[in-house]
Amino acid sequence: MLRQALILVHLLGAILWIGGMFFAYVCLRPAAAQVLDPPQRLPLWSATFARFLPAAAVAVLALLASGFAMLAQTGFAQAPIGWHLMLALGLLMSGVFAYVHAVLYPRLRSACAEAAWPRAAQALNGIRRLVALNLVLGILTVAAAITAR
Repeated sequence: MLRQALILVHLLGAILWIGGMFFAYVCLRPAAAQVLDPPQRLPLWSATFARFLPAAAVAVLALLASGFAMLAQTGFAQAPIGWHLMLALGLLMSGVFAYVHAVLYPRLRSACAEAAWPRAAQALNGIRRLVALNLVLGILTVAAAITAR
């Protein structure tokens, strides 16, 4: 029963985090660029991240906690290679997320508050690149998960 609960937490965390990045990058980003000028688009992103990043932080912590718990149950040496790959990619993704959350998002929020649009655009561009990276890493992590037998 505990194992199924850990798997559920792990899957829900991955769905929220990867799904949120997919929505932001593939759906919201092009739509916002198409219909909004930077003085409206950049505050939209700041407000969106204000809601998404705390939820994603909970998802990241849930993924790490459930992943380490399942790894501890199985034993590191007995875990399939796919689990080791998932762990490495998950830790890398978590580091990228932490940088976006702790460094780039505060820059975006501050630049938007000051209406410093070039600075805000620079911060958002950094976030965009790292979200694209994490989205690719997330897809690779899911691939590692399904090959772990």
